[in-house]
Amino acid sequence: MKKFLSVFMSMAIVAGPAGAQSGDRTQRLLGELADAPGPPGFEEAVRAVMVRELKPLADKVSYDGVGSVIAQHGSSGPKVMLDAHMDEIGGVVRRVTPTGYLSMQMLGGWLDQALPDQRWIIIGKKGPVHAVTGIRDIHVVPADERSKVYPRDTLFLDVGAKSPAEVAALGLSPGDPVVPDSPFTVMGKGDRYLGKAWDDRVGLAVIIEALRRLRTSGHPNQLFVVATVQEEVGLRGARTSADLIKPDVGIAIEGGITGDSPGRNPEETQAVLGGGPGIFLYDSSTLPNRKFVRLVDATAQGARIPLQHDLVQGYGDDSAAIQATNGGVPTVNLVVPARYTHAHNGIIDRADFDRMVDLVVALIGKLDAKTVADLRDFTPGKE
Repeated sequence: MKKFLSVFMSMAIVAGPAGAQSGDRTQRLLGELADAPGPPGFEEAVRAVMVRELKPLADKVSYDGVGSVIAQHGSSGPKVMLDAHMDEIGGVVRRVTPTGYLSMQMLGGWLDQALPDQRWIIIGKKGPVHAVTGIRDIHVVPADERSKVYPRDTLFLDVGAKSPAEVAALGLSPGDPVVPDSPFTVMGKGDRYLGKAWDDRVGLAVIIEALRRLRTSGHPNQLFVVATVQEEVGLRGARTSADLIKPDVGIAIEGGITGDSPGRNPEETQAVLGGGPGIFLYDSSTLPNRKFVRLVDATAQGARIPLQHDLVQGYGDDSAAIQATNGGVPTVNLVVPARYTHAHNGIIDRADFDRMVDLVVALIGKLDAKTVADLRDFTPGKE
């Protein structure tokens, strides 16, 4: 734990004045969460932030057996599970070569195109160690190979060492986690944020801010705000935490996918940055409860919140794991649009974030016992 927290502080300092240390409370929170290291199975630094933020807002904070954080507020009414995951895509050191390079096992869904010539931070037992995945020099690459994508197993982490002994002296060994080196930065007019891990640190910030407001405004249910682990490697924490909670309904908050950058196939995704929060009508892991989708639509319309609808292939989210617990749970997946997910550098829009918090607060306020019972009623004629 201390090792991860020390690394986290080091990374936050690197971000500098334009990073996680400046701006309003929300901007600082987003920057802190984005900069925190936390690949699947190594979520300690992120968990520390979440517990610090959620504990003053909740009636009770507990954990499941794999490390998800469960913050409960309210003791009567239907059980509502509001979920976002702590882990980010990253890697883990696999072995050390005789010449001091390190091979890496990727954790989560990476494109091979995103891996060469990138900076990384390895979390060793002596603290953070900077590394780079190298790239061949154009001067020696044959012309017919210059547009080739090199497989991930041909890439190695270079930490500046010349031997296994030098690697060991840096405090590194197989099994150490690896995260992208991409500090939080404010862009444009100050309303767009560049950073790593928006999938799903943006969701974590949403659930914190939603609970902050709901604690003051009140709500008609038992609210369980859950920060899960190991989503990127199989939605594991969502299942284990839902097993404990036994929710009546579930809402997953995720980083979405935009299609507004040049060169995109319009069938990939229709969402745009700055267009408001989104709801997934389909992804490869789950289909949402249709009545729940209609409720989200009506809530957004009533609150004058623009809502983007999307269908994305090759995408999985925690709502699928929640849905398959407690005999079947009505779920939806709501997303804050993000450009360039599952890579070192992503961009979100502050207005999309703020509107998502508005939507979640308004939606949970409507989930009283009668409404939740209706969502769970599949009697013919009542679907």
